[in-house]
Amino acid sequence: MKEEKYQITGMTCAACQANITRAVKKIEGVSEVNVNLLSGQMQVAYEETQTNDETIMNAVQAIGYGVYMQQQAAEAGSNFRTEWESRQSRAEEERKAMGHRLFYSVLLLIPLMYIAMGPMIGLPTFPILEGMENALILALTQLFLTLPILMLNKHFYESGIKALIKRVPNMDSLVAMGSLAALLYGIFSIYRMAYGFGHNDMEVVHEYAHALYFESAAMIVTLVTVGKYLEAKSRQRPPMH
Repeated sequence: MKEEKYQITGMTCAACQANITRAVKKIEGVSEVNVNLLSGQMQVAYEETQTNDETIMNAVQAIGYGVYMQQQAAEAGSNFRTEWESRQSRAEEERKAMGHRLFYSVLLLIPLMYIAMGPMIGLPTFPILEGMENALILALTQLFLTLPILMLNKHFYESGIKALIKRVPNMDSLVAMGSLAALLYGIFSIYRMAYGFGHNDMEVVHEYAHALYFESAAMIVTLVTVGKYLEAKSRQRPPMH
Protein backbone atom coordinates (compact mmCIF):
# COMPACT_ATOMS: atom_id res chain seq x y z
CA MET A 1 0.00 0.00 0.00
CA LYS A 2 1.32 3.43 -0.99
CA GLU A 3 0.24 6.86 0.19
CA GLU A 4 0.81 9.91 -1.97
CA LYS A 5 -0.03 13.60 -1.74
CA TYR A 6 -1.20 15.81 -4.61
CA GLN A 7 -1.86 19.52 -4.98
CA ILE A 8 -5.24 20.31 -6.56
CA THR A 9 -6.05 23.58 -8.34
CA GLY A 10 -9.45 24.89 -9.39
CA MET A 11 -11.48 23.82 -6.35
CA THR A 12 -14.05 26.43 -5.36
CA CYS A 13 -16.57 24.75 -3.05
CA ALA A 14 -17.54 21.59 -1.19
CA ALA A 15 -19.06 20.20 -4.39
CA CYS A 16 -15.59 20.29 -6.02
CA GLN A 17 -14.18 18.42 -3.05
CA ALA A 18 -16.91 15.78 -3.29
CA ASN A 19 -16.53 15.44 -7.08
CA ILE A 20 -12.79 14.81 -6.85
CA THR A 21 -13.19 12.35 -3.98
CA ARG A 22 -15.85 10.43 -5.91
CA ALA A 23 -13.81 10.34 -9.14
CA VAL A 24 -10.64 9.04 -7.46
CA LYS A 25 -12.49 6.48 -5.32
CA LYS A 26 -13.80 4.88 -8.51
CA ILE A 27 -10.27 3.91 -9.53
CA GLU A 28 -9.53 0.25 -8.93
CA GLY A 29 -6.90 -0.17 -6.24
CA VAL A 30 -7.65 3.10 -4.40
CA SER A 31 -8.57 2.41 -0.79
CA GLU A 32 -8.73 5.88 0.73
CA VAL A 33 -9.07 9.47 -0.53
CA ASN A 34 -8.88 12.61 1.59
CA VAL A 35 -9.36 15.97 -0.14
CA ASN A 36 -8.82 19.21 1.78
CA LEU A 37 -10.62 22.17 0.22
CA LEU A 38 -8.80 24.87 2.21
CA SER A 39 -5.27 23.67 1.54
CA GLY A 40 -6.02 22.32 -1.94
CA GLN A 41 -4.38 19.00 -1.08
CA MET A 42 -5.39 15.42 -1.73
CA GLN A 43 -3.97 12.35 -0.02
CA VAL A 44 -4.56 8.97 -1.62
CA ALA A 45 -3.81 5.46 -0.41
CA TYR A 46 -3.64 2.87 -3.19
CA GLU A 47 -2.19 -0.48 -4.26
CA GLU A 48 0.77 0.08 -6.58
CA THR A 49 0.04 -3.19 -8.36
CA GLN A 50 -3.42 -1.95 -9.45
CA THR A 51 -2.98 1.74 -10.19
CA ASN A 52 -0.45 4.56 -10.25
CA ASP A 53 0.00 8.32 -9.91
CA GLU A 54 -0.66 9.00 -13.58
CA THR A 55 -4.03 7.24 -13.49
CA ILE A 56 -5.06 9.15 -10.38
CA MET A 57 -4.04 12.52 -11.83
CA ASN A 58 -5.79 11.74 -15.12
CA ALA A 59 -9.01 11.05 -13.21
CA VAL A 60 -8.81 14.45 -11.52
CA GLN A 61 -7.97 16.28 -14.76
CA ALA A 62 -10.80 14.51 -16.59
CA ILE A 63 -13.39 16.31 -14.45
CA GLY A 64 -11.82 19.73 -14.97
CA TYR A 65 -9.29 20.29 -12.17
CA GLY A 66 -5.56 20.82 -12.16
CA VAL A 67 -3.33 18.44 -10.23
CA TYR A 68 0.37 17.87 -9.69
CA MET A 69 2.55 15.78 -7.44
CA GLN A 70 3.51 17.17 -4.08
CA GLN A 71 6.88 16.04 -2.85
CA GLN A 72 6.96 14.63 0.64
CA ALA A 73 8.50 16.98 3.16
CA ALA A 74 11.07 14.40 4.19
CA GLU A 75 12.17 13.77 0.62
CA ALA A 76 12.63 17.47 -0.08
CA GLY A 77 14.47 18.03 3.17
CA SER A 78 11.77 20.54 3.97
CA ASN A 79 9.42 21.13 6.90
CA PHE A 80 5.88 22.24 7.54
CA ARG A 81 6.77 25.93 7.56
CA THR A 82 8.49 25.75 4.15
CA GLU A 83 5.57 23.85 2.65
CA TRP A 84 3.12 26.39 4.06
CA GLU A 85 5.15 29.32 2.69
CA SER A 86 5.17 27.71 -0.76
CA ARG A 87 1.37 27.42 -0.72
CA GLN A 88 1.07 30.98 0.54
CA SER A 89 3.21 32.26 -2.33
CA ARG A 90 0.91 30.64 -4.88
CA ALA A 91 -2.16 31.89 -3.00
CA GLU A 92 -0.76 35.44 -2.96
CA GLU A 93 -0.32 35.40 -6.74
CA GLU A 94 -3.90 34.20 -7.18
CA ARG A 95 -5.18 36.79 -4.70
CA LYS A 96 -3.44 39.66 -6.53
CA ALA A 97 -4.86 38.57 -9.87
CA MET A 98 -8.30 38.28 -8.30
CA GLY A 99 -7.91 41.71 -6.72
CA HIS A 100 -7.23 43.28 -10.12
CA ARG A 101 -10.30 41.58 -11.60
CA LEU A 102 -12.40 42.73 -8.69
CA PHE A 103 -11.18 46.34 -8.94
CA TYR A 104 -12.07 46.70 -12.62
CA SER A 105 -15.34 44.80 -12.16
CA VAL A 106 -16.47 47.24 -9.46
CA LEU A 107 -15.24 50.18 -11.54
CA LEU A 108 -17.57 49.14 -14.37
CA LEU A 109 -20.37 47.99 -12.09
CA ILE A 110 -20.82 51.43 -10.48
CA PRO A 111 -21.92 53.27 -13.69
CA LEU A 112 -23.94 50.20 -14.75
CA MET A 113 -25.89 50.20 -11.49
CA TYR A 114 -26.33 53.98 -11.67
CA ILE A 115 -27.79 53.79 -15.16
CA ALA A 116 -29.96 50.75 -14.46
CA MET A 117 -31.21 51.52 -10.96
CA GLY A 118 -30.60 55.26 -10.49
CA PRO A 119 -33.94 56.48 -11.89
CA MET A 120 -35.80 54.17 -9.48
CA ILE A 121 -34.45 56.08 -6.49
CA GLY A 122 -34.66 59.53 -8.03
CA LEU A 123 -31.05 60.03 -9.11
CA PRO A 124 -30.52 62.40 -12.06
CA THR A 125 -30.11 60.70 -15.43
CA PHE A 126 -28.67 61.61 -18.82
CA PRO A 127 -31.19 63.01 -21.36
CA ILE A 128 -29.95 60.60 -24.04
CA LEU A 129 -31.03 57.69 -21.80
CA GLU A 130 -34.45 59.06 -20.83
CA GLY A 131 -37.83 58.15 -22.32
CA MET A 132 -39.09 55.21 -24.34
CA GLU A 133 -37.69 56.70 -27.53
CA ASN A 134 -34.19 56.12 -26.08
CA ALA A 135 -34.92 52.71 -24.53
CA LEU A 136 -32.75 50.88 -27.04
CA ILE A 137 -29.78 53.18 -26.37
CA LEU A 138 -30.20 52.58 -22.64
CA ALA A 139 -30.30 48.81 -23.14
CA LEU A 140 -27.23 48.75 -25.37
CA THR A 141 -25.31 50.96 -22.94
CA GLN A 142 -26.03 48.50 -20.13
CA LEU A 143 -24.97 45.59 -22.35
CA PHE A 144 -21.66 47.24 -23.28
CA LEU A 145 -20.89 47.88 -19.59
CA THR A 146 -21.83 44.32 -18.63
CA LEU A 147 -19.80 42.40 -21.20
CA PRO A 148 -16.35 43.55 -19.96
CA ILE A 149 -17.30 42.55 -16.40
CA LEU A 150 -18.27 39.07 -17.55
CA MET A 151 -15.08 38.80 -19.61
CA LEU A 152 -12.96 39.78 -16.60
CA ASN A 153 -14.57 36.92 -14.70
CA LYS A 154 -14.67 34.41 -17.55
CA HIS A 155 -13.12 31.71 -15.37
CA PHE A 156 -16.60 31.15 -13.88
CA TYR A 157 -17.84 30.11 -17.31
CA GLU A 158 -14.75 28.13 -18.27
CA SER A 159 -14.84 26.13 -15.05
CA GLY A 160 -18.60 26.03 -14.52
CA ILE A 161 -19.66 25.05 -18.02
CA LYS A 162 -16.89 22.47 -18.28
CA ALA A 163 -18.09 20.95 -15.00
CA LEU A 164 -21.67 20.88 -16.29
CA ILE A 165 -20.64 19.12 -19.49
CA LYS A 166 -18.82 16.50 -17.44
CA ARG A 167 -21.87 16.21 -15.14
CA VAL A 168 -19.98 17.29 -12.04
CA PRO A 169 -21.50 20.76 -11.39
CA ASN A 170 -19.92 23.03 -8.82
CA MET A 171 -20.44 26.56 -7.50
CA ASP A 172 -18.97 28.04 -10.67
CA SER A 173 -21.66 26.19 -12.62
CA LEU A 174 -24.35 27.91 -10.55
CA VAL A 175 -22.74 31.33 -11.04
CA ALA A 176 -22.35 30.76 -14.77
CA MET A 177 -25.96 29.63 -15.23
CA GLY A 178 -27.40 32.51 -13.21
CA SER A 179 -25.40 35.27 -14.89
CA LEU A 180 -25.77 33.83 -18.39
CA ALA A 181 -29.54 33.53 -17.95
CA ALA A 182 -29.71 37.24 -17.05
CA LEU A 183 -27.44 38.19 -19.94
CA LEU A 184 -29.27 36.14 -22.57
CA TYR A 185 -32.69 37.35 -21.49
CA GLY A 186 -31.42 40.92 -21.69
CA ILE A 187 -30.20 40.32 -25.25
CA PHE A 188 -33.56 38.76 -26.11
CA SER A 189 -35.26 41.87 -24.71
CA ILE A 190 -33.13 44.09 -26.97
CA TYR A 191 -34.31 42.13 -30.02
CA ARG A 192 -37.92 42.45 -28.90
CA MET A 193 -37.50 46.20 -28.38
CA ALA A 194 -35.98 46.53 -31.85
CA TYR A 195 -38.97 44.61 -33.21
CA GLY A 196 -41.32 46.99 -31.39
CA PHE A 197 -39.62 50.05 -32.85
CA GLY A 198 -39.63 48.51 -36.32
CA HIS A 199 -43.35 47.73 -36.16
CA ASN A 200 -44.34 50.90 -34.29
CA ASP A 201 -45.49 48.81 -31.32
CA MET A 202 -44.52 50.87 -28.29
CA GLU A 203 -46.29 48.48 -25.93
CA VAL A 204 -43.69 45.83 -26.74
CA VAL A 205 -40.90 48.39 -26.30
CA HIS A 206 -42.28 49.45 -22.92
CA GLU A 207 -42.69 45.84 -21.76
CA TYR A 208 -39.15 44.75 -22.59
CA ALA A 209 -37.50 48.01 -21.59
CA HIS A 210 -38.40 46.99 -18.03
CA ALA A 211 -37.16 43.42 -18.50
CA LEU A 212 -33.42 44.09 -18.66
CA TYR A 213 -31.29 42.22 -16.16
CA PHE A 214 -27.77 43.07 -17.29
CA GLU A 215 -26.93 44.59 -13.91
CA SER A 216 -27.94 41.29 -12.28
CA ALA A 217 -25.52 39.32 -14.46
CA ALA A 218 -22.69 41.71 -13.58
CA MET A 219 -23.62 41.86 -9.90
CA ILE A 220 -23.66 38.06 -9.53
CA VAL A 221 -20.10 37.53 -10.74
CA THR A 222 -18.79 40.61 -8.92
CA LEU A 223 -20.26 39.65 -5.54
CA VAL A 224 -19.02 36.08 -5.84
CA THR A 225 -15.57 37.45 -6.70
CA VAL A 226 -15.73 39.59 -3.54
CA GLY A 227 -16.41 36.44 -1.52
CA LYS A 228 -13.59 34.55 -3.18
CA TYR A 229 -11.21 37.45 -2.62
CA LEU A 230 -12.02 37.57 1.10
CA GLU A 231 -11.62 33.80 1.28
CA ALA A 232 -8.24 34.04 -0.42
CA LYS A 233 -7.12 36.66 2.10
CA SER A 234 -8.23 34.48 5.02
CA ARG A 235 -6.02 31.67 3.74
CA GLN A 236 -2.96 33.84 4.23
CA ARG A 237 -3.15 33.59 8.00
CA PRO A 238 0.01 32.06 9.48
CA PRO A 239 -0.13 28.43 10.66
CA MET A 240 -0.86 27.77 14.32
CA HIS A 241 1.99 26.43 16.36
